[in-house]
Amino acid sequence: MHTLIVMGSGIVLLALFLLAGRVLGGSGDAALSTAAMWFVPAWFVGAGINMAVGVIEAGYSVAEELPIFLLVFAVPAAVAGLVWWKFGR
Repeated sequence: MHTLIVMGSGIVLLALFLLAGRVLGGSGDAALSTAAMWFVPAWFVGAGINMAVGVIEAGYSVAEELPIFLLVFAVPAAVAGLVWWKFGR
């Protein structure tokens, strides 16, 4: 359940990035594309923090947390990639 909540948080964070891109970058599609690309490294850090908490606080090993990290990172990053692909042309 925690994994789904973290992935949902990533989608919400992407929506906030897209909203900020629209507000700060104007109404063009390039603003959404740029916002999606800025989201990916920010989400990598966020997913990494989630992994660190799992290793440090919950006591899981890095080998146990790595597949979860990849899933937690990949799903919102894939949605950001779709946004970039749709609006980046």
